[in-house]
Amino acid sequence: MARSSPDRPLPGARASDYDYVLPPELIATHPTPRREESRLLVYDRAADRIDHRRFYDLPEYLKPDDLLVLNNSKVRPAALTTSDGRLEVLLLDETSPHHWVALVKPGARAKPGMRLSFTAGSGASARPVEAEVLKTLPGGERVLRFFGAPDLESMGEMPLPPYIRKRRQTLGEKEYIPEDAQRYQTVFAAHVGSVAAPTAGLHFTPELLARFPHAFVTLHVGLGTFRPVKTEFLADHEMHEEVYSIPEGFAADYDAATRVIAVGTTSARVLESAPHLRPYRGRTRIFIHPPYEFKRIDALLTNFHLPHSTLLMLVAALVGREKLLEIYREAIDLKYRFFSYGDAMLIL
Repeated sequence: MARSSPDRPLPGARASDYDYVLPPELIATHPTPRREESRLLVYDRAADRIDHRRFYDLPEYLKPDDLLVLNNSKVRPAALTTSDGRLEVLLLDETSPHHWVALVKPGARAKPGMRLSFTAGSGASARPVEAEVLKTLPGGERVLRFFGAPDLESMGEMPLPPYIRKRRQTLGEKEYIPEDAQRYQTVFAAHVGSVAAPTAGLHFTPELLARFPHAFVTLHVGLGTFRPVKTEFLADHEMHEEVYSIPEGFAADYDAATRVIAVGTTSARVLESAPHLRPYRGRTRIFIHPPYEFKRIDALLTNFHLPHSTLLMLVAALVGREKLLEIYREAIDLKYRFFSYGDAMLIL
């Protein structure tokens, strides 16, 4: 099937073409009490029709021979704060034992040779954990060496997107709350490696998922996934790279389906990147945006995405930019909840 190259945007295509105004009160700062109670906007492309439902109504739109493809990457609690509260550290990737690439804020304070101190555990079991800043990378990230393996489960918080934390601050709430440890994680998360959740999967319960044929791929979500395109022209945007894998048996599940529904943009990127669907491990920098003809997915289940984001552009490649912005305007008018903890959209 012919398709346009994802690496070559149309000359003159601009990030500003993917802008919209979102009232800040529509940024979801907390998940719904129950995962499946989030709202679901359904757009039928063939009929050009929008339905407004709840996520638990999803079975009404699926057929017995559909296949849901989900990303089972697991988010690590990689957001740390130094013991003195002066620095925030986000661990991005462990490059070798005890060596991590990290974002440090404020970065100006984190100079090579500086020692950072963290606290693992609490109360009587609290203990210090030390790290040293080894160097600064060209992109501003730091390389840290920990003196011993960091116990992230006791040291870290879930790496919530900045817009959730900022909105909570504005509302006078704590930036992190206990429920984040469970709710900023899919119920099927299996392989640790993401610094952001594959949010379309957050709406599923085990009971709901068991009702459909489904298969898993893994893409470890990097920080770049949620960063907006800051260049004026899409052709100048440098896409981030992420590691993905396809497990044994996936190809058979895929071949047995008559319609493939990617759950989330990350699952879509795996399917559109892989050279084949047999067991495979690779890296992708695929940048999907109009014009693009999808070769392996027929439908998409996704959340509502930030303006200027590559995620928004991927969805626009499926429905068209103007139609997508029209759908978003209707969702805003009807006060859908946006972004990671927000509502979902099914594109058929």
